[in-house]
Amino acid sequence: MARMPAKNRKEITGVILAGGLARRMGRIDKGLITINRRPLIEYVIEALIPQVNNLIINANRNREIYENYGYPVIADGYADFQGPLAGMSSCMSVADTDYILTVPCDSPFIPPDLAQRLFLRLKHGHADICVASNGRRIQPVFALIKTKLQNQLLNYLERGERRIDKWYTEQKTVKVDFSDAKQTFVNINTLEKLSMVEKIIESD
Repeated sequence: MARMPAKNRKEITGVILAGGLARRMGRIDKGLITINRRPLIEYVIEALIPQVNNLIINANRNREIYENYGYPVIADGYADFQGPLAGMSSCMSVADTDYILTVPCDSPFIPPDLAQRLFLRLKHGHADICVASNGRRIQPVFALIKTKLQNQLLNYLERGERRIDKWYTEQKTVKVDFSDAKQTFVNINTLEKLSMVEKIIESD
C-alpha cells in the first residue's frame, strides 16, 4: 500500500509514547536504549516522520535528552506513571491536528503504511479510533485517535480508570489487521526481546 498522501498527513500528529516506567526492564528509559549505536527513539522517529504532519514525544524522564531531537516533549498530566492513556491525553491537549497517531518508543519496526492503513479504515468505518491488531488481538498503543475525544478521555481518567482497551470499547473503535507485518509489534520489554531486536537490526 502507498504511503500517506500529504493532504491526509496534514491531519495527523505523531505521538511517541516514552513515558512508561519499564518495570520489567529495571525501570530503564527504553527510548534511550542503544542498538547498533542508535537510541531506539531514533528508529521510531525515522519511521514516523514521513507519515505525519508533526511529532510530539511523551516523556516523564530525561526530557532534556528527548528535547535534543527538536520536537515538543510533553509529560503525563498525572503523576506516578499512570499508563499510556495519561500520555495520550496530555498530547491530545497540545496537538493542533484532527488526529494523533500513537506508537511506543520501543518498537523500531513501524511500517511505512501504518498511518495510511489506520486512516483509511477509520474513515471507512466512520469511527473515532482505529487500532492495530496482530491478527489475534489488538495492539492498543498503535492507534489513530480523533483529538476531539480528549474530554471523554479526561473524564475516563478522572474516574480512576486506566485500562486502555476498556476506554476503546466506550468509543466508536475499529481495527486493522497487521498480521502481514508482524514485526511491527516487536517491542522491548525483556532482556531476551532486546537481544532479539539487536540481532534483527544488525542483520539488516
